[in-house]
Amino acid sequence: MAPTSTRPCHTRYLVPRIRPYRIEARATLALALPIVVTQLAHISLGFVDTVMVGRLGPEALAGVALGNTIFFNTLIFCMGILMAVGPLVSQAFGEENDDAIGRSVRQGLWLAASLGLVAFTVIQNGDTLLRWLGQSEANVNSAGGYLKAISWGIFPFLGMVALRSFAEAVSRPRVVTMVVLSGVGVNIFLNWVLMFGKFGFPAMGLVGTGWASAGVYTVNFILLVAWVAREADFRRYHIFSRLSRPDPITFKELFRIGWPIGASMGIETSLFMLTVIMMGWIGTTELAAHQVAVQCAAFTFMVPLGIGMASSVRVGQAIGQRKPVEARRAGLVGVALSVAFMMGTALLFLAFPHEVVSLYLEVSEPANRAVVATAVHLLFFAAAFQVVDGVQVAVMGALRGMKDTYQPMILSVLSYWGVGLVSGYVLAFPMGLKEQGLWIGLVLGLTSAAILLTRRFLRLSQEAHV
Repeated sequence: MAPTSTRPCHTRYLVPRIRPYRIEARATLALALPIVVTQLAHISLGFVDTVMVGRLGPEALAGVALGNTIFFNTLIFCMGILMAVGPLVSQAFGEENDDAIGRSVRQGLWLAASLGLVAFTVIQNGDTLLRWLGQSEANVNSAGGYLKAISWGIFPFLGMVALRSFAEAVSRPRVVTMVVLSGVGVNIFLNWVLMFGKFGFPAMGLVGTGWASAGVYTVNFILLVAWVAREADFRRYHIFSRLSRPDPITFKELFRIGWPIGASMGIETSLFMLTVIMMGWIGTTELAAHQVAVQCAAFTFMVPLGIGMASSVRVGQAIGQRKPVEARRAGLVGVALSVAFMMGTALLFLAFPHEVVSLYLEVSEPANRAVVATAVHLLFFAAAFQVVDGVQVAVMGALRGMKDTYQPMILSVLSYWGVGLVSGYVLAFPMGLKEQGLWIGLVLGLTSAAILLTRRFLRLSQEAHV
């Protein structure tokens, strides 16, 4: 008989430590998958718009780039504030406090209406803002009509954000996913009809794209209202039956937690917005190429963003159940899943840049040659920040689940403006690197955010455990 080995077996000690992470990963993925699909469906609206507008030529593509910069940066700030509904509802859900859940959602809808008035005014006057920012008159006129049309979708979109945050926080995201997915098909149809003049409608070009998006947001909101109102499990929350009752305390709490979220998201997106503006100073070719490259990065970003939103729910529910160890584990698992995905997309951008760009532009068209060459080059920089972008958004989601929003906002200012914006401008203009310098600034800003936010989460989650 062979002698029995006396070497200690570490497997039996290792497996119990790994198993909770595997369980958490499965739970996070189960929640994250429909959220990710929803995020991809949302960004698909921009993807579809860019692809279809790209058939109208580089000038129209530059116009939608500028228009989307104003629209989505305004939208992101308001959306971030409304995302406070998520941590409030998830922690109340963990505590099994139905009354607090209903109050949070109702006041979230009132907050959406209030923010919508402000956002509508800003977007309606987006062309004036673009003139102040030094854009060419041709690009301003192109973007202005688009903005005036799409601004009518701001109210339903923000209402949809409030209801979506509620559904995800109580672990019921699938219907939201189906609604938003159906909107992609509606968007393609409406774009085709309104851009190119079908069924007796005039050919509105880029402006038709704006009206199509506004229509999709309205349809999605109506469907979500109908579902929440009819769902039997939601009746105990009295979301619509008590909607007229004011609750200033909950309203203020939502705004207190939400405005730093909105500011953080606004600060990050403002880095990209101001990069677009500075890209417009360089030239139309560079601006069109930037729109293609940044759309690619934005599309892949939706996956870690969805994972981060799922982590926020998982962390919030664990905090509500008074389980700090599980909360820390949920945050770490979210980061690991995000990194794994973004490493794959970075390799995709590096290995197949022409194929990626061909999704947006006809690469064999001689008129597009300069735009394609520049976009392919910019994809190298997009690949460079994929992983750190995944880290920062996943950690930010975990911190929101802990209702920690103010300090992350400060760290965002330091990273995106202090590092990213300043370095991008210096590299692009004084140092003459132009579009490459602007994208290096994006890489540096996102890297700084990933490091600072990760340090904060590790410290806070360790203190909660102790």
